[in-house]
Amino acid sequence: MPRETEPAAPTVQPERGRVSVRALLLLGAVALALYGLDQLAKFLIVTHLQVGQLVPVLGQVLQLHYVTNSGAAFSLASGFTWILSIVAVGVVIVIVWFSRRIRSFAWATVFGLLLGGAVGNLTDRLFREPGFGTGHVVDFVQVWGFPAIFNLADSGIVVAMGLFIILSLRGIGLDGSKAVYIRTKRSADDPDIVPEPPRTPSTTRQDLADGADHDTHEATAPEGR
Repeated sequence: MPRETEPAAPTVQPERGRVSVRALLLLGAVALALYGLDQLAKFLIVTHLQVGQLVPVLGQVLQLHYVTNSGAAFSLASGFTWILSIVAVGVVIVIVWFSRRIRSFAWATVFGLLLGGAVGNLTDRLFREPGFGTGHVVDFVQVWGFPAIFNLADSGIVVAMGLFIILSLRGIGLDGSKAVYIRTKRSADDPDIVPEPPRTPSTTRQDLADGADHDTHEATAPEGR
């Protein structure tokens, strides 16, 4: 008896060119909030503290330690300020370009934190001493046991990367859809895992169940003589 083949799963074309206004507003709000807090904190530190001054907040667990950093986040790659400035501009451009594809609030938060953090440190590199594009970033947060001093922009970037990993592991796309896998069986000795078609108003759970029942009836129907 010839081996029966499964009918191809219906394909649903995703909507293109659609922009989620609410996701963009959330992205912008998160970016603006982080940028504002970062710049306000840096302004207060520069105004009230001297470079190198140390102020305990929670004993030695959390301290304000005013330093300037010519490198990347957490004082890494010092001496490459111009290169880091160019990279930061590129990151901002990529985030703005990708923002048109975001329909998930979670991903909007991720990109908002990345954008706010990148612009916060880029502002320092462009407009602080010693000059345009070579300015030093203001760092001031020192945590006991942590080897580097950082700022609020750095913190936002780290939180964004953590959320990025979580969303990627959960299979959540930029549009908010989640990759779901269903187990199908072509034969007794041929197990396989195939992705479930995206669920849209035209492809619902009931449609999938009806398709499975139809396949079962075809597989069990008696052969014609």
